[in-house]
Amino acid sequence: MTSAEDRALLPKKRRKKSVRTDYMLCAMLIPGFIYLAIFEFAPLFGLVIGFQNFKLSTGVFNSTWRGFDNFRYIFTMYPGFWNIVRNTVEIALLKLCFGFTAPIVVSLMLHEVTHSGFKRTVQTLVYIPHFVSWVILAGILRSMLDPDNGLINHVIKLLGGDPVYFLGSNNTFRGVLVVSDVWKGFGWGTIIYMAALTGIDPALYEAATIDGANRLQRAIHITLPGILPIIMLNLILSIPGILNAGFDQIFNLYNERVYKTADVLDTFIYRLGILDSQYALSTAIGMVKSAIGSVLLVASYKIAEKAVGYKVF
Repeated sequence: MTSAEDRALLPKKRRKKSVRTDYMLCAMLIPGFIYLAIFEFAPLFGLVIGFQNFKLSTGVFNSTWRGFDNFRYIFTMYPGFWNIVRNTVEIALLKLCFGFTAPIVVSLMLHEVTHSGFKRTVQTLVYIPHFVSWVILAGILRSMLDPDNGLINHVIKLLGGDPVYFLGSNNTFRGVLVVSDVWKGFGWGTIIYMAALTGIDPALYEAATIDGANRLQRAIHITLPGILPIIMLNLILSIPGILNAGFDQIFNLYNERVYKTADVLDTFIYRLGILDSQYALSTAIGMVKSAIGSVLLVASYKIAEKAVGYKVF
């Protein structure tokens, strides 16, 4: 055997040796592979329903084939579909705009706090909502925003105003969605940015102080540039989720009165498939949503790689 053949076989021999020596570590991967096979890969077979006139009584194998008719019907003839798409994009963009900037602002403010006890208390308070489910938070919001006995409307009445049905009006429901989403999620983003702030060299702040820079100038010229790569990375990686407007939140808060401005793709798929039993149409919409998300994921990864040097491998 030539030396070239030996070099070609060397990586293969190393892999075999690694498997023999680290077999216990490899065995730990088996439950993960089983989970992926059962709950991630096996259900992909069900995507064929999107191309059929599927009925539970006939099953997948005996349902008639429709090709792309389900997709054509959804895109061209289903009433209100494009309004739902517009709602999804608008709500997602509003949440991204306000939910993305809030943790940055809070992190910069906390970074300037010198009292450690106050700083830890604020951090704890803003983290808590992230770990509470939307089922519980929705109940709290419904109580607070109740037009008759809610705290918010009680304050409005004291100030001489009329009660507002926040969760039943198309004019106010989106505002409730955005504000509550920011309230729940900005604490988690604050953790990320506070961790990034610890990587900034304190000598930069000392030099800026000696040169006469105030807190605002130090924040603009040192703090923000120091965490800019993390900010850009989080922004770019948020792009694939633009079609995820927040099913858990909207499902627990919305009602028929606000379908016009609050109905999104996820809630529409739920009603179409689970409540109306139109499995083929709901599968088709889900496939389109997943395909667009996959394209956005690849595109955002390429942008992140070019912009901030982000790589998975």
